[in-house]
Amino acid sequence: MASLEITASRPDPALLDLPWEKPLEDWPESILAALPRGISRHVVRFVRVSGRVLALKEINRDLAQREYDMLRVLRKIGIPAVEPFAVISGRADTAGEPMDAILITRHLQFSLPYRAVFSQISHEDTARRLLDALAVLLVRLHLEGFFWGDVSLSNTLFRRDAGAFAAYLVDVETGTLHESLTDGQRAYDLDLARTNIIGELMDLQAGELIDEDSDPVDVGDQLLARYDELWSALTERESFAADERWRVSARIERLNKLGFDVGELELTTDLDGTTVSIQPKVVDAGHHARRLMRLTGIDAQENQARRLLNDLDQYGAITDQQAEEEEFVAHEWQQEHYEPIVRAIPRTMRSKLQPPEFFHEVLEHKWYLSEKQGRDVPMSEAVADYVETVLPHRPDEKSLVTTETSALPIVES
Repeated sequence: MASLEITASRPDPALLDLPWEKPLEDWPESILAALPRGISRHVVRFVRVSGRVLALKEINRDLAQREYDMLRVLRKIGIPAVEPFAVISGRADTAGEPMDAILITRHLQFSLPYRAVFSQISHEDTARRLLDALAVLLVRLHLEGFFWGDVSLSNTLFRRDAGAFAAYLVDVETGTLHESLTDGQRAYDLDLARTNIIGELMDLQAGELIDEDSDPVDVGDQLLARYDELWSALTERESFAADERWRVSARIERLNKLGFDVGELELTTDLDGTTVSIQPKVVDAGHHARRLMRLTGIDAQENQARRLLNDLDQYGAITDQQAEEEEFVAHEWQQEHYEPIVRAIPRTMRSKLQPPEFFHEVLEHKWYLSEKQGRDVPMSEAVADYVETVLPHRPDEKSLVTTETSALPIVES
């Protein structure tokens, strides 16, 4: 224990109580968090320390330190990724023989590995929604100059996002950060992503988690198509006549609808001034999430934020407050509409869904009930019915709970 080294921004003394002298695969079940685990290049285990769930990965010391540093950088520049917690090095067994280091990351609350997602929603459409989220993540990484080098569903965690999913980076062991990526580097990541994902979907088919008639190759190809669509929208130079200046605003609005903000535009004209070219210079993701945060302080995924903002706009219209200051209407909406709905979640069920996702699902449930009953079901009635008939059957996603899939092989790295 004397040679044990802990690298962390805020070391937790409770880490010293863990059995670092034992290989991670031999740690007793009594100290492990009961989360699904399985085949991986490295041994991965989950433990609860000081009330938090941590993911531990046994790995070479240099790789552990490199991945820890890379994750810190990615989080600083706003990339959705797991949070690095510590690196434990200088380990030795009871005989004094040196052992690999351990990289520790915080478990991402309300996140699911792709296999856990498919255990709940076994449809080909689920694969498309996961890949759509992965395409958005990959575009964001490439815009920042990050070369992943190991793109796969296995190295990604997913959070529900108002009917879609948001993807988070888990494993950056092979990743490198550059000022910008070449087309060849981006193509390599895409080709690897397609190959890995097709294999993972075939594996799901073999495990009867998706329809055997689904075409993994077609789904893999759709990842590339979605990526190309996003990349073009965010980076392509567009030319138009000088008297069509409105197209500048139209381009910005289109990027906003995709969930991106434009930090800067490059505008150039030809020699005679008849043609203007426009190209986004800096594009930041999270347009709607930032707007919602500014107006209400609510931290939500991008699609969740878009849904909440739509409801906010409807509230302003219903209460005839279109001419009022946006911040004033948002404050009233939050107090009179959003918070009462979220507070309806019983304390015993608050680990099932994030509050913005619960709000989204209640809105969906209200629409469903109204369609079924042929009347406008009051919100209070929809909330009560959802809490009684739907929420109890949802798995606790705060800490990756799916008892039905505890035996499934889930790759975490």
